[in-house]
Amino acid sequence: MHPETVHITSYRTHLWILITLLALTFVTITVTWIDLSALTVLVALVIASVKAYLVLTNFMHLKFESSLFRVFIGMVLAIYVLVILFTLSDYLFR
Repeated sequence: MHPETVHITSYRTHLWILITLLALTFVTITVTWIDLSALTVLVALVIASVKAYLVLTNFMHLKFESSLFRVFIGMVLAIYVLVILFTLSDYLFR
């Protein structure tokens, strides 16, 4: 992103992101009450990943960045997914 380029998002967009984040937080809390055994952690991590994606793309303006920067973010997220999968495999096979 060029320093002189300004990206302004509307209040309506911010409101929808707020409502979505609050709803996902409510779903995360509700999932902890349901007995899903080992899947509870997986569901909570997926919801947390979706919330992180919303924050990164909208509040950190990653949706306005160049394609190369998006590739780098994708590689970091792939490493994140691998670490989570290794952690969950250890958790499941104990």
